[in-house]
Amino acid sequence: MAVRLELPVRKAVCLHCGAHVTTDFRRVYGDQDDRAHRCRSCDTLVRIREGSAAGVDARTPDPETSPGRHGCEAVGWSR
Repeated sequence: MAVRLELPVRKAVCLHCGAHVTTDFRRVYGDQDDRAHRCRSCDTLVRIREGSAAGVDARTPDPETSPGRHGCEAVGWSR
């Protein structure tokens, strides 16, 4: 009897943030196995169109690591 040690990958969730992603989103933007590495909850549409949902490094800065971009508040910025 063989014991499976790895957990199955759930396709219906984003691999980055765990948010639900639709079958159509995964089919259009995901990788070749229809898995979404990033989604609209954790990334921008621009980066998703550049391939971030398929696991490709996008040219546009990541909103999680670039403060002040894509609606985040910039540190030290005031009006």
